[in-house]
Amino acid sequence: MQMMKLGKTGPEASRFGLGCMGMSGMYGPSDRSESLATIAAALEAGMTLFDTGDFYGMGHNEILLCEALKGGKRDKALLSVKFGAQRDPGGNWIGFDGRPSAVKTALSYTLQRLGTDYIDIYRPARLDPNVPIEDTIGAVADMVKAGYVRHIGLSEVGAETIRRAAAVHPIADLQIEYSLVSRTLEDKILPACRELGIGITAYGVLSRGLISGHWQPSKGNVAGDFRSHGPRFQGDNEARNLALAEALSKVATAKGMTTAQAAIAWVMAQGDDIMPLIGARRRDRLAEALGSAAFTLTAGDLAEIEAAVPKGSAAGSRYAEAQMAHLDSEK
Repeated sequence: MQMMKLGKTGPEASRFGLGCMGMSGMYGPSDRSESLATIAAALEAGMTLFDTGDFYGMGHNEILLCEALKGGKRDKALLSVKFGAQRDPGGNWIGFDGRPSAVKTALSYTLQRLGTDYIDIYRPARLDPNVPIEDTIGAVADMVKAGYVRHIGLSEVGAETIRRAAAVHPIADLQIEYSLVSRTLEDKILPACRELGIGITAYGVLSRGLISGHWQPSKGNVAGDFRSHGPRFQGDNEARNLALAEALSKVATAKGMTTAQAAIAWVMAQGDDIMPLIGARRRDRLAEALGSAAFTLTAGDLAEIEAAVPKGSAAGSRYAEAQMAHLDSEK
């Protein structure tokens, strides 16, 4: 497994990270045994960064990771945890809480569920519009001083917010959606991160499966799968986006790659400071994703891929309108 440094001040990490969200019901039912086996396979392959959130399955994902890392495996893993998203018992999203007291309370519960005494990278999942980012990051910085957190990250925030946060405490990385069909960070956010020495952990590299080569239109109708409400997975938008995936598939096949491998390799080719988060729930999907490391895309390859999936060609926004309104990264 190739390694990388996560930003100027962050830890050494594997070139790929494992995004564990889908193991806790966000994409419909998941198989617990297969989830645990997938995490084990990731560790065996040399992956070190495991990304979770305290609101994934309302603690379920953290408890799952705790189980997967028993038996001395915790020291082999970097735990990247998002906090602050608020959900009601029905699973509805009801806001974000970035108050210092809420930050420290959330961390207390996370440490308990993960069965650990420190978190490697702790990050607010979104910007709380009612709390200055300096206050939220300052609270996490207090936890760094106390030894409960090793590094601070950010998620889905814009360039101005990144600069304000970095003025309070060094930021290891920004977690943000980045793929062939989600490229808005390239204009202002990515340059700001590179100026400040902040790494990128890119989630949604396959646009939640849409450009993986495996998506079938009926899949989004599974109970509990939030993709069924996503604009890119609905009606004509879905058909147009699947046509992009098919165009990508033709380019990939000609180069001996799967569609997913081409999409992931494209993200990797955008810079050594960018870590793709692989959202695999199964060992076969994980193995396919890791296989993308075997390919080095030339300038010609990149041009062909981008001709198949031009910037801005995706139909529909990456989240529903209400959620997009809460994204500081999209303002």
